[in-house]
Amino acid sequence: MSAPKTFDAENADNLEDIEKQFAVKAVMQAQTYWNLLEKVKGSTLRLTRLDDEIYEHFIKDFPEYDSADAVAEINEDDMKSPKGKDRWRKFMNTYEKTVHDFNFGTLLRTGSKDEYEEKTTIFVPRMQFLAVEIARNKHGLNDWIYGQEHK
Repeated sequence: MSAPKTFDAENADNLEDIEKQFAVKAVMQAQTYWNLLEKVKGSTLRLTRLDDEIYEHFIKDFPEYDSADAVAEINEDDMKSPKGKDRWRKFMNTYEKTVHDFNFGTLLRTGSKDEYEEKTTIFVPRMQFLAVEIARNKHGLNDWIYGQEHK
C-alpha cells in the first residue's frame, strides 16, 4: 500500500497511534530476529538474497567496520552525527528499489554481546540494521545466541 498522492510526509503530523504502530512492528521484527538467532547460528544465516553484496558495499563505504571487533560495538553518536547521517543516507539509498522497507525503522543492538533491552538498543533504518547484522553474522558474533539456547 502506498501513501495517497496528496500526502506530504515532510509536513505531516506525527500521530501518536501511527508512532505506536511503527514501534510495535519494530519490536515484532526484533523478536523475530532474536528467535531466528536462537534456532540458527548467525554465521550460517542469510538475512536477504543480497547479503554478500550488502556486506561488500558496507565495508567499502565504512572501512572502519572491517573487523569483528569494530562491528561488535556500534556508536550511535557516530552513526547519527551529520557526517554519519550523510554517509549512511548515500549507502541506504542504493537499496531503495531492491530491499523491501529499506528505510523502515528497526531496532539494532548497540553491542553484539547484548540482548534487546532499553539501554542496549537503538532505532535505525532497516538498511543500517541489515549492514551491521550481516557483518556480525559473517564474523560469527551472533553465534553465542544459538549456543546459549542449545547448551
